[in-house]
Order: sequence, then structure tokens, then C-alpha cells
Amino acid sequence: MSRPEAISDPGKIMTLREDATANVAPVKKPILSRERMTGHLIEPQDHDSYSITAFADITDRSLHAAVARFTGGLSPAALTQAYLDWATHLANAPGKRLQLVDKAIRKAIRFGNYVSRFAGGPERTKYCIEPLPHDRRFVNDNWQKWPFCFIYQAFLLQQQWWHNATTGVRGVSQRHEEMVEFGSRQVLDMFAPSNIPLLNPEVLCRTIGTGGINLVKGFQNFIEDWERSISGKKPIGTENFAVGRDVAVTPGKVVYRNRLIELIQYVPATDKVRPEPILIVPAWIMKYYILDLSPQNSLVKYLIDQGFTVFMISWKNPDPDDRDLGLEDYRTLGVMSALDVIRAIVPNRKMHAVGYCLGGTLLSIAAAAMARDQDDRIETLTFFATQTDFTEAGELTLLIDESQLAFLEDMMWEQGFLDSRQMAGAFQMLRSNDLIWSHLVRDYLLGERQTMTDLMAWNADTTRMPYRMHSEYLRKLFLDNDLAEGRLVANGEPVTLSDIRAPFSPSVRNGITSRHGDRRTRSICKQKPRSPICSRPAATMLG
Repeated sequence: MSRPEAISDPGKIMTLREDATANVAPVKKPILSRERMTGHLIEPQDHDSYSITAFADITDRSLHAAVARFTGGLSPAALTQAYLDWATHLANAPGKRLQLVDKAIRKAIRFGNYVSRFAGGPERTKYCIEPLPHDRRFVNDNWQKWPFCFIYQAFLLQQQWWHNATTGVRGVSQRHEEMVEFGSRQVLDMFAPSNIPLLNPEVLCRTIGTGGINLVKGFQNFIEDWERSISGKKPIGTENFAVGRDVAVTPGKVVYRNRLIELIQYVPATDKVRPEPILIVPAWIMKYYILDLSPQNSLVKYLIDQGFTVFMISWKNPDPDDRDLGLEDYRTLGVMSALDVIRAIVPNRKMHAVGYCLGGTLLSIAAAAMARDQDDRIETLTFFATQTDFTEAGELTLLIDESQLAFLEDMMWEQGFLDSRQMAGAFQMLRSNDLIWSHLVRDYLLGERQTMTDLMAWNADTTRMPYRMHSEYLRKLFLDNDLAEGRLVANGEPVTLSDIRAPFSPSVRNGITSRHGDRRTRSICKQKPRSPICSRPAATMLG
């Protein structure tokens, strides 16, 4: 089979652009206020003044946006509501408080027994509490020596007691209980002995052994990171992974461009070309080359080495002018426009579609709409780290409710987008020990630098999210779960995932998607899963 050719006729490309742009959903003006009907005709003079209404709305939004700069985008009202719910019910539960006193006494006795046994023979002493399997803060051998073993054992017992105190209080809603437990855990992790230089034996040994040079290097690292952060520079070491030189080096060419995407075509590296092309839809929360890192970590290179023609969407990094782009615009200008171009380049051929993270969610919406409209251009579907049912989306849902979304929308309303640093804060909180505190100890207390990798450099190459799209994504998918329940509208009509008949492969999970959501996604789609054409290298790369 001969190699497919790119579109060379500019007129044809312009036609595709116009067709895609014609499908952009019109932007509806938000309604600032509504009058409550009271059963009688409302006279025009009874309406609130437009200027007063607009002034009130702008004032509230501006205040929320200003507060969000200090809270990292978290709503103080949502957190206060959760803690008041917990504190009020705990204050009216004398039995629960008595139980907590009993637990505190028994933990103190258990700790005292541990101390006395340790004095009689440390090598034969069994710990009174073990860290959780994923907790790597106290694995260093120095933590098993006196007095540091007492310090970290007391901390773990205290952490366990606070878990008991924040859970199991009758009358507290499950959501508020999870928020309080999560918030308490964040505070305890902040004051863990591993983060305090005088209580961390590894830091003390390094300081004594180097004469304090580690603290000098740590301070230099802190100043360097702070200067790069406030000036908007990328972290140190990312300069060794330049796009086009060290990462994203697979040869390709842009064959189509509109206001939202560039479509990149990668030709096969083999003499024999497979007939069906592959379209990869990456997430727009990060840059497209997550699937084309270094040559040894590139899914794109692997596919073209197997004889596939690969097309990859590269999303525009939105600016304030793109604030009104919505999910429907991403579907029409993104996935559907790419499908039209690929059909023109490789006519009369179905294609394999691959979606990663948010791109996979968008691809599932597009595939459901195509199935509804009897469009059978997609042969198979493959999803990586993709969620379509958000009923059990993990701890990330703790940061999404009506109060939190209103606060976040006001922050995005002011600037027209959600900034990458504001997004990063939420994800770092989900794994604070790994992404925040271990970094603090290693870089600033031990004076070390973690070696930069291609994946870390990609993670530092951040993007923004348009105001309208991100608001729709959080409300319609995370909060209301419209996609899984068949209420999400595409092209004026609702879409249903069970309409999809194309074979699909199960999602390769990452640290954000949950196995429960992945399992529910499989149950929604009636087509049986099949073995994906590219799961092995992708699973290795995405970890």
C-alpha cells in the first residue's frame, strides 16, 4: 500500500476549517439575576436596576477571585461548612467523645509499653504501630534508633487517633466527613517529624557529616526555585529536554490548523504500511508530547515502527480571548475536525482512535455522538488514564461541590482561564507526601536535587484551561455526571455511551483516575473490551 499524502490544496483545508468553525456552539450570555414570580404581574419598575445587579455581581466575583489567590483556589466557605458540620455533631455526641478518650488512653499505654520494651532490648522490640504501605517517610535506618523511633511512633499513633476522631461521627454527611479527614491529614502531614530538621535523623546526620553544607545548598536551591517561580520560568533541569531536540523528536508535519488545534501527521517508518491510521487525542491540560517523549519512551515512535500512520492533536494553549470556548467547541474543532482531515488524507479507511486523560473523555463523547448519528469512521477505541463515570473519582471529588465550583468560576471569570499553577496545587494536595513534603526535605534540608527526566520536564511544560470549558467539564461531568447518565448534549442532542459499538480497550490508570470509575466505565459501554494495539508500550511509559 502506498503512503498517505498530506492535504496540499489550501482551498480544501480552508473548507475544512470553515466546516469546523460552523459547528461552534453559540455563546449564551449569562443571566445575572432572575425575579421570583409571586402570582401577579411584575411591573417594569419592580425589577432591580441593571447597573446595581451588574455592580453586585462584579463586586462578589472580584472579591472571590482576590481571596482565591491566597487560598490556592479552595473555597473557605466549603471548608468551613464541612468543619462546622463535624464539630457540631461531635459536640453533641458525648459517647463518641468518651470513646475517643478511651482510645487516647489505650494508645498512650501501648506507647508506654513500647518504650519500656525498647529499653530492655531494641533489637527484639516490636513496633506498636506500622506505617501504611505507601508511607515512605520513616524507612531510613536512623528512624529505628533512639529517640527517633519514639518520635515517629508517637506521630503515627496521633495520626491514627485523629482519623478516629474525624470519622464515624453520627449525623455528619459522608462528604463532609471525607473533607474533614482529608484536611486533618494534610495538616498532620505538614507537621510530620520528617519535615522538621531537629527531629529528622537523616537531616541531622547529613548536617553533622557535611558541617552544614547541606543546609547552605538547600537554601541556594530554595532561592533558585523561588526566583524561577516568581519569574514564570520552568524548574531547573528542564533546559536539558527541549521540545524538538530531546523530546517530541519523532519526525512529523502539521497538516491542518484551526483556532484550537494543530493536527500532526507521522508517516510510517516501514516499507509496508498498515491500511488504517491512528488518531491520538491527548489531554489539553498538558502538552501533546506526553505520548512522544524521548525516543525510548515514545508511543508515537513505536507505532510508526509498526507501520501505522499516526495523527496527533496538539491543542492551543488558551489565552483570555478563548474564555468562551466550551466542551462542544473542543469536540467539533478538535476531534471532529481531525477526523474530517484524516478522512481526506486517507480516504475510505476507518481509523483507530486513542484518547489520553481528558482527551479520552472527549473522545468518548465524540464516539457516542457519532454512534448516535450512524457515523462509523472509528474502527476501535483505546483509552489511557480516562474516566467517563465520575461517581467514584477518588479524593479529587472532595474539591468539587457547588460552593467550590462557584468560587473557582469566579477566579477563572476574572482572568479568562485557569492557570497551570492553580491546577497543580489541587493535584499536589492529593499526594502531598510525595509531591510536596518529600521535595522539601530532599531539596531544601538534604541539599540534593532530583535528576530531571523527560516525564518530569513534560509535567513542567504546563498549559491553561479556558473559563467556559473548564466550568462545563467540572459541572457537567464531575459534579452532575451527565455523561455517564446520558444527559450530556452534543450537537443539540444527548449522547449515551452505551450506543458505542466500536471495540474498545480498558483504560490504563494513573494516579488520578480510580479503579472504581474505570470499572463503571466498562459496565456502561456494552461492547466487550478487546486487546489494544498499543497497550504494552503505553502502560510501560505511563506507569
